Amino acid sequence: MKALRNGTSIEERALPVLPPEEFRRAVLRGAEGGRIVAFFGRPLGEGVRLYAVLADDAAGTLAALASDVGDRFLSLTPDCPQAHNFEREICEQHGVHMEGHPWLKPLRSHAAPYSFFQVEGEEIHEVAVGPVHAGLIDPGHFRLQCHGEKVLSLEIHLGYQHRGVEEALENGPDKRAALLAECAAGDTTIGHALAYALAVEALSGSIAPPRAQAIRAIALELERVANHVGDLGALGADIGFLPTAAWFGRLRGEFLNLLATLSGNRYGRGLIRPGGVLCDVPAQLADDATRRLSRARDELRQVAGLFFETSSVRSRIEGTGVLTRQECNALALLGPAARACGTPRDVRRDHPPPGASAPPIPVAIAMTGDVFARSHVRWMETQHSLEYLIEGFRALPAGAIRAACGPPAPGRLAVSLVEGWRGEIAHVALTGEDGRFARYKIKDPSFQNWTALTLAMRGTQISDFPLCNKSFNLSYAGHDL
Repeated sequence: MKALRNGTSIEERALPVLPPEEFRRAVLRGAEGGRIVAFFGRPLGEGVRLYAVLADDAAGTLAALASDVGDRFLSLTPDCPQAHNFEREICEQHGVHMEGHPWLKPLRSHAAPYSFFQVEGEEIHEVAVGPVHAGLIDPGHFRLQCHGEKVLSLEIHLGYQHRGVEEALENGPDKRAALLAECAAGDTTIGHALAYALAVEALSGSIAPPRAQAIRAIALELERVANHVGDLGALGADIGFLPTAAWFGRLRGEFLNLLATLSGNRYGRGLIRPGGVLCDVPAQLADDATRRLSRARDELRQVAGLFFETSSVRSRIEGTGVLTRQECNALALLGPAARACGTPRDVRRDHPPPGASAPPIPVAIAMTGDVFARSHVRWMETQHSLEYLIEGFRALPAGAIRAACGPPAPGRLAVSLVEGWRGEIAHVALTGEDGRFARYKIKDPSFQNWTALTLAMRGTQISDFPLCNKSFNLSYAGHDL
């Protein structure tokens, strides 16, 4: 396997292209001590070339390898459950049949009739939710098999807004590429824009100036805080504890407004580009941001205290929607969902980008794997991020905000990882001999974490579904791409 680090690239011809069976064994070995970051295909000649990127979080390294296959491949999933969605995607996109895969259903396609899993027996009933929902959320279908109020099985069917983002990026980069990348998941604009910028910089051999990197890190944490606080408020609403729902909701607006002050857009669109950022932070804005963040931090402590110390709230979220650490590691879950199961996986600490100089933000973990753990991890991360933001605005390095970023070099493979607010975002870019994208692969953490929701719901009450769903708050768009 060819080793590399986050935000770097290698020549594709240096990539080991192994026979299928040897490739399979190598991926299984790598996933056993580490995990699969990306696993995807690319049409090549009359067959398909499979690429795998593996991570060793303890060593902070990545490894890449490839294999040329025909229309069949012996599935990894029975031995390595974290591969299941990757293999469904490869089958759907390239027609490679994954022999032995236990659940080889369409991942996004709605072209053929879809057969949902069904439980049979007396008093068994079925509840269908979506794909059109009552709230202002994206489309997704949930099929629950229940006995009374008890949920026996949840199947999630997505793909209703498959936009072909990866295909649209091929033959780039061009003027629209950065716009496409930052729209991969609308509430993770900063995370995906940063991953795209790091991938292009890795291919062109450039690096953003220190001031630009600091502004990027500030924007990333603002995005994290805004979403975590918003979801804590939404959990309060689902429980019926409306004072905290309103209070958290208002404070979320503070962080979105600050991001708008920084970039001109409440979601940070147009801020990050390859080579740096497009907007500087004047001294007056930094001083004002520090004051606003300090005030918001004090208010958040009050509302979070009310939320987590109220017995009726605790009784509703403790022991609800439990995931075990074994399940977490088998599926290689990401972000707060993993950290709530006691798995301290965090790209900011394990795979810092090139040129990173600031000390990593402490990793927040909990051990119970339930709705309480996922929400409390979000609250701990919010506190850590706020301290980082206040200090970050105070200590912005001087200098330029953008460096020259040349065209991508031909025939290379680049990997960039970013710890978005939901977890690890991975972009893998392959260039052809003309230096343009021959394949651009995006993985939002939702791609791996949707399965966690199905496991968390087993054996719970159907009334727990909104709480479990909100505690993950996964992206439909980020999955569908």
